[in-house]
Amino acid sequence: MIPIEKVKSVFFIGIGGIGMSALARYLNTKNIKVSGYDKTETQLTKKLVSEGIDIHYQDEIENIPTDIDLVVYTPAIPKNHKQFNYLLDSGIPVVKRAKLLGLMTERHKLIAVAGTHGKTTTSAMVSYLAIQCDIKVTAFLGGIAHAFDSNFIDGDSEWMVAEADEYDRSFLSLIPVISVVNSVDADHLDIYGTESAILESFAEFMCRTKPGGHLIIPSEVERKLTPEIRENLSAKKVKVVSFGSENSEVIYSNVGVEGASYTFDYEYEGFKLQHLKLGMPGIHNLKNMVAAITAVLLTGSASIARIPDAVSAFSGIKRRFELVWDGKIKYIDDYAHHPTELEATISSAKMMYPEKKVLGVFQPHLFSRTRDFYKGFAEALDELDEVILLPIYPARELPMEGVESEMIAGEMKNENVKVVPFDKLIEELKNRKFDVLLTLGAGDIDLHVNEIKAWLKYEQY
Repeated sequence: MIPIEKVKSVFFIGIGGIGMSALARYLNTKNIKVSGYDKTETQLTKKLVSEGIDIHYQDEIENIPTDIDLVVYTPAIPKNHKQFNYLLDSGIPVVKRAKLLGLMTERHKLIAVAGTHGKTTTSAMVSYLAIQCDIKVTAFLGGIAHAFDSNFIDGDSEWMVAEADEYDRSFLSLIPVISVVNSVDADHLDIYGTESAILESFAEFMCRTKPGGHLIIPSEVERKLTPEIRENLSAKKVKVVSFGSENSEVIYSNVGVEGASYTFDYEYEGFKLQHLKLGMPGIHNLKNMVAAITAVLLTGSASIARIPDAVSAFSGIKRRFELVWDGKIKYIDDYAHHPTELEATISSAKMMYPEKKVLGVFQPHLFSRTRDFYKGFAEALDELDEVILLPIYPARELPMEGVESEMIAGEMKNENVKVVPFDKLIEELKNRKFDVLLTLGAGDIDLHVNEIKAWLKYEQY
């Protein structure tokens, strides 16, 4: 393909995706003509259009611009997509989103945040802390950060922050100077097949850290590093910075709870911060913040005296334990779509609202993930007082025989579980008595958040 600096017009297939739209925004700020296709109009595509990006929603050949010199696509695009197949045969360079991200970041100092959980929140934390500590960063996020009301931050700087996605091994296009790996759990088994294959891929990502760079990992991930991985990192003089145990390089201690916030102390190589306050529930978010603080310190250019205020001011990510309605009934929406994520979100809600009756509405994401983890989903959801299961969101997949939400319900010990179609959800909620409502999932459940919020608002007036 032509060098990225010579690209003048880019066409995105699936431009409304959270990762794709961030790249489109970046190119748009560089006076490159950006256009794209997406299946449906959303608030995010409307935002892109308002920024001068041309988007259409019909998969027809005649809608493709005639002057493009680069095509970018998301792996979520179906194989029978007409525009995609036409462009594959057109002679115009066609690359995955991950390839473009790699090209755009390769000449910068990249902080890449990976992990089967927590990468969106952590990359937003890194970006926010850096900016508050006088470090200019350009950031590509996997969610809408409340502090920026965006998934893209234009810092026009040497430092870049990017979410490193393990799906389809996309993160292997990146070469970070600081790598963060928050977690390595079984997921995307439709791609990897086995948990050991996932670890191998994450190990390859870790070893892509630039010579002399840093790898930030929790102690539970460090324990998974094989002698071969350690030897490869050592040969490149990559320093492993771990946290979470007594023998870690980074120590967080004196963890306490004040309302919905955590307090903690932080120490790394003689640098100490005391009584930091994080206004987000969940011990997993505390660990995310520890990793983010460490990454910002390792840039070597942070105004470190500002870190405590920045930690306390961080306001989170949309759809990451987002308090949607704070009335008599508390309503929280969350992107959790893996058993580990469900467990973290549910335990956070229980911590915030002890002795309250919690109802969870869960939409499973992907038939393959439901098939692989239905027992884990059941175990996590059993911690709720009542559960409503919605039909599986298929995303890029075709239905699988026998795989449905009833698989989860049948495995649960909690008898207060019911599978409900989407069009009956509000009616079902009206017949329930509860204090806290959680909507959970990575599908299109978020399209119903405003409807649920409107009902709750009406009920309480």
